[in-house]
Formats: sequence, structure tokens, C-alpha cells
Amino acid sequence: MNEPAKKLSGPDLARGIALSEVTDGEMLPGHAHGEPVLLLRRAGEMFAIGTHRTHYGAPLANGMLVDDPVRCPCHQACYSLRTDDALCAPALDSVASWRVEQQDGSGYVKLVPAEQKQLPQVAGTPQSIAIVGGGAAGNAAAETLRREGYSGLITLLSADEARPCDRPELSKSILAGTTSAESNPLRPLAFYQANRIDLKLDAPVASLDTSSRHLRLVDGSHVAFDALLLATGGEPARLGGVGRNLQHVHYLHSLADGRALMASALTAERAVVIGASFIDLEVAASLRARNIEVHVVATDSVPMEKLLGTNVGNFIRWLHERHGVTFHLGSTAISIDSKGVQLMSGEYLPADLVIIGIGVRPMIALAERAGLAIDCGITVNEYLETSVPGIFAAGDIARWPDRLTGEHIRAEHWVVAERQGQTAARNMLGRRERFDAVLFFWTEQYDFGLAFGRSEGNVDELG
Repeated sequence: MNEPAKKLSGPDLARGIALSEVTDGEMLPGHAHGEPVLLLRRAGEMFAIGTHRTHYGAPLANGMLVDDPVRCPCHQACYSLRTDDALCAPALDSVASWRVEQQDGSGYVKLVPAEQKQLPQVAGTPQSIAIVGGGAAGNAAAETLRREGYSGLITLLSADEARPCDRPELSKSILAGTTSAESNPLRPLAFYQANRIDLKLDAPVASLDTSSRHLRLVDGSHVAFDALLLATGGEPARLGGVGRNLQHVHYLHSLADGRALMASALTAERAVVIGASFIDLEVAASLRARNIEVHVVATDSVPMEKLLGTNVGNFIRWLHERHGVTFHLGSTAISIDSKGVQLMSGEYLPADLVIIGIGVRPMIALAERAGLAIDCGITVNEYLETSVPGIFAAGDIARWPDRLTGEHIRAEHWVVAERQGQTAARNMLGRRERFDAVLFFWTEQYDFGLAFGRSEGNVDELG
């Protein structure tokens, strides 16, 4: 099957462009050798990179150029102009790049074969590294270790039966039906094999021995390590025993959860979403895309008011109501049966589909039993190292010192987890890199996107 022709616009950069037409610090879209190209000029140097991000495929032309990295405008991923590497999540793959030659006052994009990069040699590092958790943080850490040149043993232990997946899309495009569930895993199995990452699925860990440096799995097997990353993530908070064992009642966390919810949505006519977090409202929007009647139940008087404020929260409510969602605020569910949901307010909502999203609890039992310092999460220092040297924590479970306030905070967000996994990986190799990123969050609901950063205060349970 022939691939569709790529749309090319702007100047042909292979034929050259006058340097005077390329403003320093700005990006010029064009094309060269049949490929769309983004030309950049920085302090007299010229760079040519691919026009689209590798993580979600949107254009880079509206991004920001900050020193060496170019930063995408939507999800704040960074790509290096000098090495074309993806510097921080959610980007995992490098962006395409070409050589630019300057001659007679013009720049020419040259068609050159991709060079094989020599990975840096890492000396004095652990011979074996174990990662517990196959979510955002664990997967990012494993990939970063190899990208940084680590050649030792990497064991990635996941309690899930599925490969690491793009969890944010479960409540958005996957549920809405615009993207297939088969495309959701972050990497094919061959990727882990090619990078010598020993990925063990359906492999929950029973205990951690910090003195002998080994893990005991539930199946009785053992994994030894010299350095360890705990990235066990969180689990959905349960609504007591309400709705237990009813097939039309769902929580959304894993790919299996997503598949089950999608199967129910195929025949559902009326849904009740219990909770009004980012994920809950993304689920509501995705169900409306399937023309399912949606009712949202939440204890809040204004959706997302604690995080976004009254004005933005009211706008979010208006946005959903404009798309046909009905809100039942200041109440909660006290019982669920096969036909609907009974609210504390006395109202009964008929429903053939119920989704519960009332928060996430960090899975810290393994660390707690092992004697690591715990404080509403696993306490780590600025390098994401726990109270036991050589053992690190990242993602939903990590509680780290905020660079502005000095107080320990914990955040439940995909990009935070990925970036912590990357930082922890480098620190296991002795880099001593502080995790001091400004927290960044985003959501997409209908045709509306919201992005914001937050760098101080308690940000628990933003999920």
C-alpha cells in the first residue's frame, strides 16, 4: 500500500534561504528533500528539525525556543537542537533532524543519513537495576537508563498484565472511540527486547529486603538488585462497598479497565460519573462523543474549584452543560443497583453505566513494610532518593521537597511521573540531578484544552 503524500508548504530549504529571512530565535516552517522541515536560527547557528512532536504528533512551529531546547506548546516536552534527543517527557523519541550548511549568506538543508550516536560510557554504576512498577515513571526510567548509556541489567517488574501504556488517553481518545486500544501501549514488546530491558508482566512484588538487596515476588521468585526504583503508582480509591461486583460499575486505571469500560459504553444509553476530577470530566466528554446521556455527581459545589478557582470551575461546568451533561453537585452516591444510583440528596438516577473516580491512593505498602520513611507517600530528597541509599521512588508515590517552599509535596500526574522516572534513572547512575521541575498539568475536554503550571503548595490527588 502506498503511503499518502506528505503536505509540503513554505520555502524549499534544500535550495537555500537567505539568512536575513530567518530571524534569530524564531522558527521557519518549510520543506527539504520531500520532508516537512522546521528551520531555526540560534546565535548564528542554523538547525533543521522535524515539524511535528514525536509524542502526540502536533506541530512544533508554535513552540518556544529556549537556549538549546525547543519546547512544545501543549505538553511542555523538550527536544535538543544539537542532539535531536527528547530531553523530557512526555516525549520519549528523538525528533528528526538534518544538517544545515551556511554558504554565501544563505542556509541549505542537506540530506544526510542519520548518524549512529555513540552512547556515553558510564563508569562506577550499579551492575543491576530493578524497577518496581510498569507505569509512566517505571517505563520512562528504564528507557532513560539505556539512553544514558547504562549497559547493566535492567529488570522492569509490572503487576499489570499489559505492557506500559499511555494511560491519559484511556479517558480521552480511546474511550471516545477515535483511537484504537491496540495503539495504547507505549512500546511494542520488541522494543524492550532490543534494549535489553527484562520486562516481567503480571509480576507483583511481595516484599523488599533493603539489607540483602533483593525483591521477592508473589510467585516466590527473587530479583536481586544493586539499585532500585519504586514506581508502584496509585490505585483508585473505592466508594466503600457501593456498587461492588456489578458489571456496569467501572473504575478507570489500567488498560484492562479501559477495555472493560469501552465494551460497556458500546451499548450504554445513560451513564452516571461519580466524581468531578480531570479524569471524570474527560470521561464525561468522551461518553458524550458517543451520544450517551451523562450525569455527573460530585460533593463539590463547583467542579474543580479547589484547583482551578470558582470562575474557571464554573466555565468547566458551563462547557459540559453546553454539551448536554447534567450536574448533581453537593451530593454523593449512597447505593448503586443494577438499574441506577441512589444519591444522598434522595434523588435516584437511572443508569446502565456507572464510572467512579473519587481519587487515587498511593501504593506504598511495599515500602512501608520495608521500613522506608513514609509521610502520605514515600519521602524522598531532592534527588528522589528514599531514606535508604540506592533506593529511589518516583511518580504518584513520591513525596519530594518543593524547590520554592521546601515543603514536601506529592502529585498524581502522568508527565510528573515520567519526568521523575527520567531524573531518578540519571541519579541511579550518579548524576546527582535535582528534581525541581515546575508542575505542569493539562486536560482536553470536547474542543477545549486547558494547561497550567503549579509550583508550590500541596497538590495531592490532582488525578
